[in-house]
This record gives sequence, C-alpha cells and structure tokens, in this order.
Amino acid sequence: MIINMPQDVREIIDTLEKKGYSAYAVGGCIRDSVMGIQPHDWDICTSAMPEEILSSLGRHNIIESGLKHGTVTVKVNGRLYEITTFRSDGKYTDNRRPESVTFITDVKEDLERRDFTVNAMAYNDRYGLCDCFSGQEDIRRKLIRCVGDPDMRFNEDALRILRALRFSSRLGFEIEEKTADSIRKNAGLLKNISVERIAAELIGIIDGEYCETVLKEYPDVLGVFIPELIPAVGLDQHNPHHIYDVWTHTVKVVANSPHGKVMRLAALLHDIAKPFCYTMDDRGIGHFKGHPEKGAEMAADILRRLHLDNDTISKVKILIHYHDRRPLPEPKQVRRLVSKTGAELFVPLMQLKRADTLGQNPVTIEEKLRVIDEIEEVFRNVTADGTEYNIRTLAINGSDLKALGISEGRQIGRILKQMLELVIEGSVENERESLLSAVREYLKGEGIAD
Repeated sequence: MIINMPQDVREIIDTLEKKGYSAYAVGGCIRDSVMGIQPHDWDICTSAMPEEILSSLGRHNIIESGLKHGTVTVKVNGRLYEITTFRSDGKYTDNRRPESVTFITDVKEDLERRDFTVNAMAYNDRYGLCDCFSGQEDIRRKLIRCVGDPDMRFNEDALRILRALRFSSRLGFEIEEKTADSIRKNAGLLKNISVERIAAELIGIIDGEYCETVLKEYPDVLGVFIPELIPAVGLDQHNPHHIYDVWTHTVKVVANSPHGKVMRLAALLHDIAKPFCYTMDDRGIGHFKGHPEKGAEMAADILRRLHLDNDTISKVKILIHYHDRRPLPEPKQVRRLVSKTGAELFVPLMQLKRADTLGQNPVTIEEKLRVIDEIEEVFRNVTADGTEYNIRTLAINGSDLKALGISEGRQIGRILKQMLELVIEGSVENERESLLSAVREYLKGEGIAD
C-alpha cells in the first residue's frame, strides 16, 4: 500500500534515514490515510534519540518542550510536526501516564504500547505499511480493538476508555466485544482522570456523526462522571407525546441536534431533571413540571464541575431553561421569548426544540415541527431591522428613572421590565419621551406621585 505523505513529512523521514535512523509516519494520520480521509496532523516516530533528532534537524525551528518524554516538535513551512523516539512505557500508577519511558530501536515494540489497532500502524516509503496488529483489517471490519490485553491498556491510561467511545462515535466503528467488556469493567478508573481531559473527550463523543449508538450502549460510562444521567436510563415517561424512555429520547435529541459544543451539550442535558420532577396523575399520565428550570441549574452545576468555560455554561443554561417554551407564532410572543434568550440564541433554541420534537412520538411531531417553522419565520420578520428586545436596548435606563425620583433598585428593575413588556406588546414605541410618559402613567397607577 502506498500512502501519499506531505512533502514536509517525507523530507523529515528522509533526513533521519540518511543519518542512519529508521523513521515512520505513525498513528492517526496512517489510520485516516488507510480510510481515505485526509489527515489533519502528521506524527513521526523514529529510532533516533531526542538529542539525535535535534542534531539531525537542526536547520528547522525546534520546540523542545516534550524532550524528556522523547518528543521533539519541529516547525516546517509554518506547520508543526511531532517526532517521538521509539519507546516502551514503564509502570503506570495513576491510570494516566507511565512513571518512566525507555527509548528503544524497534518500531514494532513502539506500536505495541499504543491504544487501538487502528492507531498502531506506521508507514514510510521505503518499507511501506507496518501493521503488526491487524489495524488495516480492523478498519475493513469497522472495529475498535485494543492492542493486546484491553484491561492492561485501560489500566495504563483510563482516558483510553473515552477515546474508544470517541473513535466509535466519530468513525461509526463497532467496539470489539472484549474491548467493550473491559470498558464497562474499568469505567470507574475514569475517576482518576482530570475533568478537563474528560470534558474534551465527552464533547468529542457527543459531537460524533455516530453518537447515537455509542450513547445508547454506554450510559454507565458517562454516568461515572455525570451520575445525574443514570436515573434517566429506562425511565418510562408514561406520556402520549413520548414513545421512548428518557435516556433513549435524550440520545435521539443529541443525534438530531446540529453539531457543536453548545448545541450537543444542551441536547445531552436538556432533560437531566426529568427523573427528579416526575409525577403521575390519576389517569396514569406522567408529567415533569418545572424540569426545564431545574434542569438548567443542574446542567450549569455539571458543566462547572467539568470546568467548562463560562460562556458555554451560560448558553447551555439558557437553551435548557427555555427549551420547553411553546410561544404562538405571532410577533408579541416571539418578541417576548427573544427578550429572554437574546437574538443570538433564538435560532439555536429552535434547533434544539426541533431536535427534541424529532425524538418524541411520531404521531404528534408533524404539527409541532410546522409551528416551529412558523415561529422562526416570525422571528426573521420581527428582527429584520436589527431590533433587539431586552432592557439594555430600551431608550431609557435607571438614570432616567432616578431623575423621576425613583431610587430603590428593585423598583427601578421592575419598572424597566414593565416598559420592556409594553414595547414587546407594541403598546409603546421604544422612544425616550414615549417611555418616560408611560413610566409616569405607571407611577400614577401605582399611587406614586411623579
């Protein structure tokens, strides 16, 4: 098999070989090349020791930050390439990194320490494809399989558990039976992994094209670090709008949502509070009153626990809080909802509502989808002139109210909200004198002298 490597990679390998060392492109770039996918990054492994890499490639821009682990990063024509000395790993004591590494000269031994067979392939033009663990065959079979003993691989580095799920979600590959059994058996090791690394892998899993199968099969793994998900598994909703349990519904909503961190996290957590808000009426119908509001708070707590950034947390919280709102497709109600979400999040909210609807009872979804389409059309019309509907965009502010003798902060906030409501309803123009006149009338109605 011939792999078309970038010229820069070929030159790095040729330079090292001319110095008497062996060198290969390795890992994900070879996996993707075998699959016919254009790699984003190219990594290189070599028998050269770190100091020998430095002396061989001295004319290039060198970054030595990973030197003690045997990795040198070189910058060639504006692109970065990692070059790592063949190595075997010492004892793992923290389920993440080896205590020591030993530099070796055999590429097969280096491949033997890697996570999955599809990632344990190397290539150079002279020797062709080095595939000691049948990675090419597993790609053909669409299979994620550990190199060697799965228990050993996952005990060495527990993050590999989530990497397996991410590769399955991204590539649509099935996880081989022994590897899958080991994932479930060793999932508790994820408690030893930093939340930042877990969050990055989680986002990769839920953002994959084939996430539905993975999420449906491995809620217990996600439950190690988001235990709030577990009560949703198998929870019958006993509601005519739903034919799936809460977890299966959630999985379908994730799969139906647009790609992206905010959208997929909102979808994953949109019904997180349902098990905690569940009641059944005397007709045997299930209800989940207050689950969007409670779910928004729970989601924020979960995402803070995973050290997500504040902007993501804020957006996910808003989407979940309002995901079950059902405004009529008419200007006043749409403007009111826009004032709550902001114009930036209104379309994502409709996208979440559409994905939510597609995960419900097929008998009821057609009319719901039609209404969502109509709401989006009204939104486009009411925001066509760039108008936003929130207190910050009112033509008056707190200082104007203080000039009228109103000094109490909560009263100022209450009056501004009332003025915003009048603007949304179309009763008052968003113009300074009109609003001040409306404030005076409001104060008279409240029995407060001007």
